[in-house]
Amino acid sequence: MKMGPNLHLAAHLPRIHPRWVPMKPQRRNSTEAQSTNLVSSLPATRDFLRLHCSKLDYSTPALSMRPPPLSADSFTRCLQIAELAGIPAVDEGSNFVFSPLSLVAALSLTASGARGETLREILSFLGSPNLDHLHSASVHLAQAVRADDRELILSFVNGAWVDRSMAVNPSFVAVAASVYGAAIEPVDFIHQASLEQKKINSWIEEKTNGIIKNLIFDGTLNNLTRLILANALYFKGKWKDKFDNSMTKTDKFYLLDGSTIHAPFMSSREKQFISSYNGFTVLKLPYKKVGDGQDSRSFSMLLFLPNERNGLHDLIRRIVSTPNFVQEHVPPMRVYAVRFMVPKFKISFNFDASDVLKQLGLKSIFGSSSADLGGICLESSGVEPLFVSNILHEAAVEVDEEGTTAAATTVIIGLGSCYTPPVDFVADHPFIFVVREDKTGAILFFGHVVNPSI
Repeated sequence: MKMGPNLHLAAHLPRIHPRWVPMKPQRRNSTEAQSTNLVSSLPATRDFLRLHCSKLDYSTPALSMRPPPLSADSFTRCLQIAELAGIPAVDEGSNFVFSPLSLVAALSLTASGARGETLREILSFLGSPNLDHLHSASVHLAQAVRADDRELILSFVNGAWVDRSMAVNPSFVAVAASVYGAAIEPVDFIHQASLEQKKINSWIEEKTNGIIKNLIFDGTLNNLTRLILANALYFKGKWKDKFDNSMTKTDKFYLLDGSTIHAPFMSSREKQFISSYNGFTVLKLPYKKVGDGQDSRSFSMLLFLPNERNGLHDLIRRIVSTPNFVQEHVPPMRVYAVRFMVPKFKISFNFDASDVLKQLGLKSIFGSSSADLGGICLESSGVEPLFVSNILHEAAVEVDEEGTTAAATTVIIGLGSCYTPPVDFVADHPFIFVVREDKTGAILFFGHVVNPSI
């Protein structure tokens, strides 16, 4: 599996099918940190913030054994997106995936320039008492998940593009660089929005290994755009126990409407991490571990399979409404599986998360009169108040016999000995999947598959 992590005000997931789905909710090289004088005498009209990615490099010693400030609890609010945006997708027969980690990263960077009620709402959503805690948590989380190895790659990339008419606050520049690894790059949105769009899209495509292309579509940026902050997440991992290609067979997959399609199913004769619970069964597929001792990285994919073929809705709601549900339902041991079938799948999903986030309490940041992002630029620059018009998010995941490839991007636009009997795990009907870092419980990707053939 491969994914690409980028830490920024916006997070981006690579997509397979380039299309933006409006949410009602419905499916559907940089300057130095010291270069803060990105100013001209031109007043900047307020507009939306756009987030994107830039290289994030945390070269740090071995991690502390203490629990990171941002753990699985920090993603509880983000998981509610799986209900608000995911269930409408289920109803439309669509697969769904998004990256809680990418959204958390993008919003954390945004918080660095927020004040007043806007800052309070973001901190409440992210579960942090103050900015110092959030910055410390963000650094620790990035250290905990980043990995670069032949067997597993997980990278965070953050970037920021600011119109030359704005005088950027030196404190925001410093925090963006030191905490989030994002360098501020001056651009000309006022006169060359189309050209800057192409440059940013090229940067995103490069940082996500070509998975995400043309994230910002024509017309998205214009002469009112003043700032883009982005986070790009890229992950590529190989299974600890690779599937044998010769065992992959085509079989029936039952859709929610009762009809069936044929899909390729992977299988194995090895013991698997499987646990059965009331109404559902969970499979854990570990990726090859990276590093040794305290500095090791351990990732896995969890598949939550409802017992009932039409049980996806209820299971999504159980996961979202129960704190630490994912963390508390990780299979602890391997067991023999009498029948073991997991479909190959390749899915992508993109949407504007703005309406969903408003329902979850992030409201003031989207209002032209209520947003307070005054920590981003100097008051002396004569810039009208900034506000966020859209938070664009796209994610893509591909699972096969080798492992997983995935990417995510969030763009904020401003204007998871005793005898154990053998079990079955046959994922021949809609299920939920989670990609997580095992030590911290940080959720990189969360989604569902209703049809592995689309």
